[in-house]
Amino acid sequence: MERRKFLTTGAALTAGTALSARPATAAPVRRPGDRMPARAEIVAVLRKVADHWIGAHPDPGDNQWARATFFSGLMALHRLTREPRYLAYARDWAERHAYGLHNGVTTRHADDHCAGQTYLDLYALDAAPDPAKIAAIEDSVRRMVATSAEKHDDWWWDDALHMAMPPFARLGALRDDPACWDAMHALYTHTRNAEGGPGLHDPGSGLWYRDKRFLPGGISSPNGKPVLWSRGNGWVAAAHAKVLAVLPDDFAPVRAYRATLVRELAALRAVQRPDGFWNVNLADPAHLPGPETSGTAFFTFATAYALRAGLVPRGTYRPVAARAWHALATTAVQPDGVLGYVQSVGDRPESGQPVTRDSTADFGVGAFLLAGAELVALGKN
Repeated sequence: MERRKFLTTGAALTAGTALSARPATAAPVRRPGDRMPARAEIVAVLRKVADHWIGAHPDPGDNQWARATFFSGLMALHRLTREPRYLAYARDWAERHAYGLHNGVTTRHADDHCAGQTYLDLYALDAAPDPAKIAAIEDSVRRMVATSAEKHDDWWWDDALHMAMPPFARLGALRDDPACWDAMHALYTHTRNAEGGPGLHDPGSGLWYRDKRFLPGGISSPNGKPVLWSRGNGWVAAAHAKVLAVLPDDFAPVRAYRATLVRELAALRAVQRPDGFWNVNLADPAHLPGPETSGTAFFTFATAYALRAGLVPRGTYRPVAARAWHALATTAVQPDGVLGYVQSVGDRPESGQPVTRDSTADFGVGAFLLAGAELVALGKN
């Protein structure tokens, strides 16, 4: 009760109360940028951004979460374009790390598992798949599956859902082994409903706290409002989209995953800025306001997925995705292909400030590539 009271009293404007001002059944407000661009327009911008990043980084980098998120996006672009250069760059990265994990197979840290998403992508492309490409990620996941009944509190921050849930989901599908999904669900359930006491998911707003420090009574904005960090919620939305894309309908938690994603997207729709971006604090538009690309890109990806999967109404949410893409493609993408306004590595709105047109990062580029590829897949649906 105390948590619900905090979110609904008039003193604190939250995403939940903002949502009530514009119910999901209301007719969408038409704005500039609501038109979904043609496939060729989207692909051209994706190539421009990817080509700039690759050209500026001849060394493909480490195998930690930030660069691994970039490669998840690059592989989505490769599936879309079949561009050999993108595949070669991704293979070079994976081979430099021997398809291994940061901190080795004994790691339980979700960030270390993010590279496994691209290893699984590369494995799936081979006519005769090489088991060595996914040996490390599978070994590490199996170790966690074996102990998930006793220990399932590893994903204590919301970013973890994006980093680690997809490998669990995909290995379960690849091996036809529901034990991977059951372990994933146990870990997810702790994050959602138990971490820090009440869990990181806020039922009042449909959004997520980054970690237990931000729960009601903890860290708040300078205006005394909750901190519901944009990119943190972006990681969550992207995790749900990636996992739902591979889980079978008869896996019991799928219905709840869909409902959670739809609820989050409704909250996000209510607080989208008129220019198409989302602020770094979804619960306080006055808290470091301005364009921010990484959260916006992940929200675009998840919204496009939900549209393609038929989870949300086309007339209500297609303009949300189109408006967000317009903001990314016309404001975040610079003439030379740099993707700007990306908040740097951090855990809250204050991290990496100020965010400017020159602020860029690998994970932001990855999110952008995922978003554009999903919009192309959405097509005219």
